Amino acid sequence: MIQKIAVLFGVLFLTASVTLSAQVDSNLVQFSGMVLDGTTQELMPVPFVNILVKGKGRGTYSDFTGFFSIVVEKGDVIEFSAVGYRTVTYAIPDSLRDNRYSLVQLMTQDIINLPETVVFPWPSRDHFKLEFLAMDVTPELQARANRNLANETLERMRSEVRTDGIENSSYYLRQQSKQYYYIGQRPPMNIFSPVAWKQFFDAWKRGDYKQKRDDR
Repeated sequence: MIQKIAVLFGVLFLTASVTLSAQVDSNLVQFSGMVLDGTTQELMPVPFVNILVKGKGRGTYSDFTGFFSIVVEKGDVIEFSAVGYRTVTYAIPDSLRDNRYSLVQLMTQDIINLPETVVFPWPSRDHFKLEFLAMDVTPELQARANRNLANETLERMRSEVRTDGIENSSYYLRQQSKQYYYIGQRPPMNIFSPVAWKQFFDAWKRGDYKQKRDDR
């Protein structure tokens, strides 16, 4: 009797797992398409466009021909952004019946005209040195420079400024090249590196780790 009950619970658990897996898989969509420049009549591809799934912290970017492909869920909001173009969003329909969805996304150029600036060169390097040393820097300018160069300001800029398509593609290619470099062999680990151990002991003797605990 106990064996029959155990088998029954096992069948029910397996059925529930299969049903839940089917529901999760049915909610996934292979989203692909092209990103084109719709500013002119000639639709040209827009390479290295940042394609972000809003609220989920993941995404991809278009290749050199403007093609992209990413797995999303029904109802996700996709954001397309690129340097020199207006950011656009697109919501994946939640009533899709197929697990594949294609889109041709048009982007318009966002041109900002800055005021004209005329740059006059100094007559000579010595003249520039004299004028630079004679420049009167007010306390307000010094305070502004200190605020702009503060570690907190620089850290906030690094966390808020988004990476463009070129930076994303460069990071992806470096990671891919690193994987190809160690293909067929085990990559080196710092735990077996005597140089890493020496750096660790030197930092320990200097009290670097103790200083970090005191800062907290």
